[in-house]
Amino acid sequence: MARCRVLIMGAAGRDFHNFNTYFRGNSDYEVVAFTATQIPDIEGRTYPARLAGEFYPEGIPIHAEEDLPGLIREHEVDQVVFAYSDVPHEYVMNRASKVLSCGADFRLMGPRTTMLRSRVPVVAVTAVRTGAGKSQTTRRAAEILTRTGRRVVVVRHPMPYGDLTDQSVQRFADYTDLDKQRCTIEEREEYEPHLDRGNVVFAGVDYQAVLRQAEEEADVILWDGGNNDLPFYVPDLHITVADPHRPGHEVSYHPGETNLRMAHVVIINKVDSAGAGAVEAVLDNVRRVNPRAVVVQADSPVTVDHPELVRGRKVLVVEDGPTLTHGDMASGAGMLAARKHGAAEIVDPRPYAVGTIRDTFAKYGRLTKVLPAMGYGEEQVGELAETINRAPAELVIIGTPIDLRRVLTLDKPAVRVRYELAERGKPDLADIIEERLH
Repeated sequence: MARCRVLIMGAAGRDFHNFNTYFRGNSDYEVVAFTATQIPDIEGRTYPARLAGEFYPEGIPIHAEEDLPGLIREHEVDQVVFAYSDVPHEYVMNRASKVLSCGADFRLMGPRTTMLRSRVPVVAVTAVRTGAGKSQTTRRAAEILTRTGRRVVVVRHPMPYGDLTDQSVQRFADYTDLDKQRCTIEEREEYEPHLDRGNVVFAGVDYQAVLRQAEEEADVILWDGGNNDLPFYVPDLHITVADPHRPGHEVSYHPGETNLRMAHVVIINKVDSAGAGAVEAVLDNVRRVNPRAVVVQADSPVTVDHPELVRGRKVLVVEDGPTLTHGDMASGAGMLAARKHGAAEIVDPRPYAVGTIRDTFAKYGRLTKVLPAMGYGEEQVGELAETINRAPAELVIIGTPIDLRRVLTLDKPAVRVRYELAERGKPDLADIIEERLH
């Protein structure tokens, strides 16, 4: 019988994982191509032969998603697999309609075919949307687990922006590892806070190989999810973070709603800065779709290292890039800090943006008073620094998870914003984690 011809739609993360866990070495299928979106400069590359396995001696080409209809016709594709995250349900079905109209089947792959089982316990932290507060929840879980004397290893959802073969398995123990592997701002934002707390972080492309290495160092693996994707590993405890600043998104985005329905624990974060009605709306949806979940309400208090510098100043607010772009937020912790501490004026960064930063504003027209910290490559990092330095601000408010001054040369003073998870009431995460793992 002829092999089923497959095309995988992705964004250099879930797509590669689905291939590695299900299609690689599977003689029933031939993956003819990947398509890519969301992440700059992924298309035009090749998924390397060394990772692709025996059936793909030339590797697998990666094309832009815009080429999808032509690729289906050219390669006589039988099945298209949708494999990226943080998109509305309607968006998924629009893509399905496009695929079906070209004659191919449309497929979503679930936990049974893509989750790997670990030899040590796994605590997974996921979210219903990008920017819900997953990172501070993961840090809180790591703190709790470390306090119990367990060796915690963090495994982060993939961000393979460099050489895919070299990045097959990545281990980060300190900042020199970040420099050696030429990590982007996006990667540093996820890895540095864990390194600051003494936790080893693994990431990469081949998550079976990542898992086997992480297990050698871990009493428990902490899965730190990306976007609102599903865990790659079978979780013993699955924590999903919901955001009352976007009520309703928890049941209208893919695959965030799946995370909500699968969760053992749902954290409704940012209660301190959201309206009571929005919190109640999220709570109602959680009760409706996952009544068995333990619900924890939490604050996300924002602090600034030198708040006195903000008052009365003309400030430029720099926020976490993915939160503003595919997370659909208009602002984040940086703007909260600017308002809380009495900034006199918020500088509009758009007139001063250059290169791909200017392109980002054109693509996401709802962004006005905040600058997304886009940093997917060296060129874009340079454009971000130039944009900040061109803006006529007296002070930069850094609302990203890392101190950008470590990777950017700024010609004006800056303050850094921090935010952590603070649960309200009982049970809190410590109670839940200890009970589940015990």
